Amino acid sequence: MKKTLISLTLLGLLSGCALDGDDGQTGKQGEQGLQGETGQAGQPGDKGDKGDKGDAGAQGEPGIQGPQGENGARMSGDLSAQLVGRAVLNVASPEGAAEIVAYHGASQRIFALDSSGDTPQIAIIAAAQIDADKLSKDNQGVVTNTNLTVTQTIAVSEVVAADANSLAIHGDMLAVAMARATGETGFVLVYNIAEQTPQLLKSVEVGYLPDMVTFNQDGSKILVANEGEPAGDYSVDPQGSIAIIDINDGQVASQATLLGFEAFNDQQAQLQAQGVVFANPTGRTIKGQAINTSVAMDLEPEYVTVSKDNRYAYVSLQENNALAVVDLSDNSLTIKGLGYKDWGKWTLDASDKDDGINLRRYPGLYGMYQPDSIATYQWQGANFIVTANEGDGREYFFPAADEAECTANGGLDYDEDDGCLAYTDEIRAKDLTLADNFSYINNDNDDLGRLKVTTVMGDQDNDGQYEKLYTYGARSFSIWDQNGARVFDSGDEVVRITSALHGAQFNNDEDTNEGDTRSDAKGAEPEALTLGQIGERTYAFVGLERMGSILVYDVTNPFNVTFTTYLINRGLEEGADISGDLAPEGMTFVSAEQSPTDTPLLIVGNEISGSIAIWSLTQK
Repeated sequence: MKKTLISLTLLGLLSGCALDGDDGQTGKQGEQGLQGETGQAGQPGDKGDKGDKGDAGAQGEPGIQGPQGENGARMSGDLSAQLVGRAVLNVASPEGAAEIVAYHGASQRIFALDSSGDTPQIAIIAAAQIDADKLSKDNQGVVTNTNLTVTQTIAVSEVVAADANSLAIHGDMLAVAMARATGETGFVLVYNIAEQTPQLLKSVEVGYLPDMVTFNQDGSKILVANEGEPAGDYSVDPQGSIAIIDINDGQVASQATLLGFEAFNDQQAQLQAQGVVFANPTGRTIKGQAINTSVAMDLEPEYVTVSKDNRYAYVSLQENNALAVVDLSDNSLTIKGLGYKDWGKWTLDASDKDDGINLRRYPGLYGMYQPDSIATYQWQGANFIVTANEGDGREYFFPAADEAECTANGGLDYDEDDGCLAYTDEIRAKDLTLADNFSYINNDNDDLGRLKVTTVMGDQDNDGQYEKLYTYGARSFSIWDQNGARVFDSGDEVVRITSALHGAQFNNDEDTNEGDTRSDAKGAEPEALTLGQIGERTYAFVGLERMGSILVYDVTNPFNVTFTTYLINRGLEEGADISGDLAPEGMTFVSAEQSPTDTPLLIVGNEISGSIAIWSLTQK
């Protein structure tokens, strides 16, 4: 402010001088004055009035509609099932009449073993005229009538005097496994079924006791599991083997290639360390013959499946708790032990005398997986093997007039019905002395006492006390990777599902209605198995031999398996006569493209009832 006043005064004086004389020279610019102090901030002004709201703008025009998107992928969902077809073979004596089934898509016919009579045959059933409305349920909700009949038979026993054990179909070829007496090699009969009347193409000799036959994926090979079981007195114990019959341009080879296990005879200790089981009377004398069972004699092939890429055949060695793997590029063999299931982590009912459902964990108890049926599929380009872990012990009898003769011939026990016991590896747990780690149980009918276990393992230090117990089967189904590692097991779901649905009638038997009767011996017994693809999902169908029911699982991703649904057509009323479909032994899946109903089908052969059941499957 002071600087401003001085400037104005000087300006006035200079202006006055300009009136009198000439302008003088401009003086030197003075030094800049000191900056004045900053004044205090003024007070805030009053808030102004709020302005008026402007008018809303005009709405824009709608944009052009985009192109319609593609349909989304269908969700996996559950399956629903309906029993749409049923037939009974050999009604007068149905047991054993419908064990194994196969389907010929071109003619829409079912082929089934009928071995219940004196002359084994193949029954043929036309499935094209399935009419589900002709089936009816009784007061228990069980279908007992039929809507399908046998239209034709194949007299296979007229070609080879033997038992028909298995059959399989690929394209227009039917293969039938025929087993002769112990010690005699069996045969595979190959038929052309393109025409109404099947034509025999070839009879090919294979190994001892051919128990299961199948084709590879492209139909260029027939593979056979030759079980090679011993005679009842072990006087003959043939070697088990795997037979391969080549088919070139529709021509079936006259001779099979046999793969045996002699190369493993010096590897028993290594195999046992992997979980392979060997149970036989080696070291004993029976009927004057010293028994010395080799590895090749003890290994018994049960079931064969072939990988989708046709590279590998996987063979279950049931009693041995192992898988044999055949590299079909060079027919080389490897054996993979399956190890043991820890029943300290899962629950089971171990007694048929504990008056009901009694699910417990038992540390120190282990299950031998011992699969019967197996199947294979691929996920992410890798092979996976699915197994139905039924379990099976060894028990052989030979004829004897009485106990004295039995004992004189080296037998273990005499039974009026069965004869002289030559060998068994089965025993009740209560008949064993258990080590201190089992002090948490009484080893009686209320816990482990009734459970059947093996005598060949468990006494780890050979002191007469069992530190571990090993029981038959795993009461589950499993999935294994191509390296033999287990990636999934259904744990205790079989007993939990069946006990939840059927209550006290769980663990029933296949030929009587008496609940809990199989708890001491393998439970519901998962035995039959097949896989089927519906849409983009892969399903496993697991048949429970004793319960007569079928569990369905979505196994598309072997690391994310889910239970889907449960099928049963069986009466369970305590004390009532058995009814419905009993003991599923063999199953086959039919795709919608091959089906006479244009929907996927599951065809089941039931051993005890002699019935063939056809289930229609719908993906929700």
